[in-house]
Amino acid sequence: MVSRRLSRLEGHRRKFMAVIDDTPECMRAVHYAGMRAKNSNGGLVLLYVIANGDFQHWLGVEEIMRAEAREEAETTLAKIAQQVRETIGIEPECVIREGNAAEEIHGLIEEDRDIAILVLAAGSAKDGPGPLVSSIAGKAAAFPIPVTVIPDALTDEEIDALS
Repeated sequence: MVSRRLSRLEGHRRKFMAVIDDTPECMRAVHYAGMRAKNSNGGLVLLYVIANGDFQHWLGVEEIMRAEAREEAETTLAKIAQQVRETIGIEPECVIREGNAAEEIHGLIEEDRDIAILVLAAGSAKDGPGPLVSSIAGKAAAFPIPVTVIPDALTDEEIDALS
């Protein structure tokens, strides 16, 4: 059963969530989610998921790799959060999780019941729109909130006009 969203209740505000990864289209989702948050007096959540499968090594190496992945996640989120502050003028919430991306997205949506919209961006690569968008296209990872998919070809100006 899906937990009821709280974003319309007093003391709560609707949050838009963008998933941060190493795809070039990721910033399209961040810009759209940030503009929608700003224009609706809502919040922006940036989620970075560190894949579990990256650490299948000896214990000492695993700890070093996990620390390096965490540091990379923190650096990436800090850079994107700064960009959001400068270009959109809002303060995003930054969240780092470790595990399967779809499961971690679901988990955060269930924990933070103010998250009301998940924003993803489709890639323009010939191998498809990207793993997250592809997983949503099938029913296996259907999310309990609306999902907005941003076309990769949109410019910041076009996104501003739409949001």
